[in-house]
Amino acid sequence: MAAGTELVSIKELADGVNAWCFEHGVIPANGQAGERITERNIRFYRARGILDAPGSGTGEKRRGFSEKHACQLHAVRLLQARGVGLDQIEERLRGRSLEELQEFEREELRKLNGAGAGIAGGAAQENWLVTSIGGEYLLVSRRSRPVSDEQRRQIAAALGIRMDG
Repeated sequence: MAAGTELVSIKELADGVNAWCFEHGVIPANGQAGERITERNIRFYRARGILDAPGSGTGEKRRGFSEKHACQLHAVRLLQARGVGLDQIEERLRGRSLEELQEFEREELRKLNGAGAGIAGGAAQENWLVTSIGGEYLLVSRRSRPVSDEQRRQIAAALGIRMDG
């Protein structure tokens, strides 16, 4: 999301947050929330007071969402990746400024990337199983579901790689 006072629609906000989560490998832990932010989620977080009300733009006289809203949702997802519940998320985020949210985001990303937790911060609370596919790819199950040798061969074939053995 662009910095400054540019306002975006609820759909653009959701798409931007989902892209950010994908880029940073942020996935909610333990299935407590959907893997993608939706417009419905945004409205729910707004009703809970976790997300500020949309602002009104100058000139165009339209309402929209800003960089602060994106930072609030990044923080929600980062906390969900650690298995934090909505009541605690609300308590930790309410009333934070844009600058505080940006610092919170930087710190949580450092924890996520430096904790050795793997692909997502929820790894420590979940029972993840990682399966190698042809030595080049890794297949990750968040619920420790094993993959048979035949399934591994089929996945490798779909990826166009050759498996030894």
